[in-house]
Amino acid sequence: MNERKDQIELSDELTEADKVHITEVFVEEIIPKLQFMNARTGVLNCEFAGEKYKNWSIVFKEVGSDFEILQFEYEEEGRGITYYG
Repeated sequence: MNERKDQIELSDELTEADKVHITEVFVEEIIPKLQFMNARTGVLNCEFAGEKYKNWSIVFKEVGSDFEILQFEYEEEGRGITYYG
């Protein structure tokens, strides 16, 4: 029984490889859209990096002409959005 509980808890954690992947996609695909929209700070669902990240969100902020991910948050009820452009 404890093994099942541990498996569920582990699904609520990102590995360093997951964080690197999300960051790479954020830099390559999302930052240009944020710059176009003149975004400054926000929270964004991570489904943009793949279906398995749909329950994760990032908190980001503008740093000069770039953006920085401040933290990763698990959202059990997280939902992605459709990006256009």
